[in-house]
Amino acid sequence: MGKNKSNDRPLAQNKKASHDYFIEETYEAGMVLSGTEIKSLRQGRANISDAFATIRNGEIFIHNMHISPFEQGNRHNPDPSRARKLLLHKVQIHKLLGQSKQEGYAIVPLKIYTRNGYAKLLIGLGKGKKQYDKRDTAAKRDAQRDIQRALREKQKVAR
Repeated sequence: MGKNKSNDRPLAQNKKASHDYFIEETYEAGMVLSGTEIKSLRQGRANISDAFATIRNGEIFIHNMHISPFEQGNRHNPDPSRARKLLLHKVQIHKLLGQSKQEGYAIVPLKIYTRNGYAKLLIGLGKGKKQYDKRDTAAKRDAQRDIQRALREKQKVAR
């Protein structure tokens, strides 16, 4: 019958977010986009590594999210890095507003994906990492990589 459009394959990811922030909560938000923006987004032509979210007048906006203009689009293509409105429930926006006012917290975009034909943005409430936290995370990741490498070598020898 109908094809299931529910694929959560990321169209764009913010890999710096987990490096720079401790992500405490995540929210799925819809985005207000134009027709050519969604076409460009589906081609994977988006960048959210420098993006951030702000809350103004009870509405949440994402800034510095770059969606490249669609090649087959016309002269009415919107500005690639304009502020775009996010769609969340009012209760979620108020909760985010209260939590993001705390010292060191920010609303960070994590990834863009499609769900049921609609573009969704996963945003997270992140607490900024200090330099020593980043070093600690890198050390743990390196230690885990060394353990996995040693286990693979041991399995090769056992065969």
